[in-house]
Amino acid sequence: MLPVSHRSRGRVSIAALICVKPGMRTRLIYRTLTYHRRKGEPKGFGEAALRSLLSTAHTQLGGPISLVWDSLPEHVSTEMRTWITAQEDWLLVYRLPPYAPDLNPAEGIWASLRTKLFNFTVSDTDQLTTLIKSRLKPMQHRPDLLGGFIAETGLTLYDPL
Repeated sequence: MLPVSHRSRGRVSIAALICVKPGMRTRLIYRTLTYHRRKGEPKGFGEAALRSLLSTAHTQLGGPISLVWDSLPEHVSTEMRTWITAQEDWLLVYRLPPYAPDLNPAEGIWASLRTKLFNFTVSDTDQLTTLIKSRLKPMQHRPDLLGGFIAETGLTLYDPL
């Protein structure tokens, strides 16, 4: 997840999955959450939003998911661990070691996104959300770029035969 702030008026949080399925193109599935500093508005992705993202990915991909996840508090909370256990028929989670961003393919998304946002000025948080989405959308159609983010980690996806 990546939070991007706008002059202390709010922020945009992004959660993204790089999805690989044998025989299919690599895909990017993401969600944004805009926080305007309004009462009762979530500041970032909680367990419910992450469950929704994973359930959506499961539906879109049409099969089981092996998820490689870092140790964000929302990823390792009791609520999330309980939910993951209940989804054992389609969800298998591998945890990255703490403080290992070099093993997380999503870090490539965030680095690429930051460089694409540098030279833009926006007047409010909603415009920032629109700008972020307009920069993430082309990444969804670049399986080579997404594959590169995975390759940067040095991890292999499949056991060699």
